Amino acid sequence: MGADFERLHPQLRRRFSVGLASGEVCTGRGVMDRIWHGGHFVRPFLALGGTRNILVPREGRNVPFVIENVPYTDTYGRETVTFVRTFDLPGGPRRFDAQMVLGPRGDRVLDYLGTHQHLASDLHFRAQPDGSLLIRSGEHRFREGPVDCRVPEVIGGDAEVRESYDDATGRFRIRVRVVNRRFGPLFGYEGSFTATYGDVRACGVRPGLRPVREEARA
Repeated sequence: MGADFERLHPQLRRRFSVGLASGEVCTGRGVMDRIWHGGHFVRPFLALGGTRNILVPREGRNVPFVIENVPYTDTYGRETVTFVRTFDLPGGPRRFDAQMVLGPRGDRVLDYLGTHQHLASDLHFRAQPDGSLLIRSGEHRFREGPVDCRVPEVIGGDAEVRESYDDATGRFRIRVRVVNRRFGPLFGYEGSFTATYGDVRACGVRPGLRPVREEARA
């Protein structure tokens, strides 16, 4: 983000500075006011994604959740930060896993999704005039073995994430919306949380937080 990073609210700057250099982990705990889905046609895709902790196959309101941001060095020597969200839904908890890695030229952030990092998306960050952060996804790719192909727009989705900090309540606010360019809204959630920080050297990466498989291609 360069100089644009300084335009963010100080609490957002701290949260998104979590990394090996800062030595901090961040744990957010809060409530999703709403988790929603689009039309009936998206349900099979959400159910399939749910088997690999991609998206959330259930809807709900006032859903407790936790987000864990922990930095580590992956198998390929890259600094990685987890964005693992666990939603306490009826019928059992559901996870939405992502790991963010800086691109090899340092000019972009790559978001690996799911337990096996089969999906990868470029992310674009921008500070807003009110100090909030807007994140938009770019190209999506599917990677497995020798396969490395762009996800067609007809089955893909453009993600938009808005995160802000409310000084009055001392809480972060988050809103996520995923839209297909042809079929419209697919999935999203919105809510708020508080954050606590810890020393990564003391707590490390808990078992089960890292993906089962790591993808070498960036």
